[in-house]
Amino acid sequence: MIDFLIYWDTQLFIFLNGIHSPFWDDAMWWITKTTLWIPLYLILAAFIIYKQRKQSYVTLLFIALLVLLSDQVSVHFFKDIFQRLRPCHTPELQDIVHLVKNKCGGKYGFVSSHAANTFAIASFLTFLFKYMPFTIFIFLWAVIVSYSRIYLGVHYPLDVICGALLGFLIGFVVFKAYKLANKRIFKQM
Repeated sequence: MIDFLIYWDTQLFIFLNGIHSPFWDDAMWWITKTTLWIPLYLILAAFIIYKQRKQSYVTLLFIALLVLLSDQVSVHFFKDIFQRLRPCHTPELQDIVHLVKNKCGGKYGFVSSHAANTFAIASFLTFLFKYMPFTIFIFLWAVIVSYSRIYLGVHYPLDVICGALLGFLIGFVVFKAYKLANKRIFKQM
């Protein structure tokens, strides 16, 4: 069963990574960069501060905890344990992979930290705001950032899918902890 999954994951990677153009090379290169999204993060932080006032510091603290958790869990509980080579480090694929700007990243890729982080943020904020147009926007953002990792040749589709599931789960758990903390903190005020 594992061999079957790895085979299809590799075939899907080869197909998706093989669809490229100079325009999308540049676009995906920028989409995958965290610095591009700083304005979005600042707008979200400002919105949280505006909407929640005194409660916002707890929300922002939990979002920071969320990102730290999703990033560290994806590395130390997945990449370091499973040690699945990134496609760009896999000897059989090195001549096939379309690698943008010759940047491959670390040695291991399962699970995608980009996918874990973006889906953790998306799920937490979706539970927080419960507003359908925002939910569509924030999950579309997470999907595009995650897909960029396949496009750039640094992750297999299953790295991204499992990273997204991990991120969603962490977002859900941290949101539940946030709700509990909020009840206790603001009940005492």
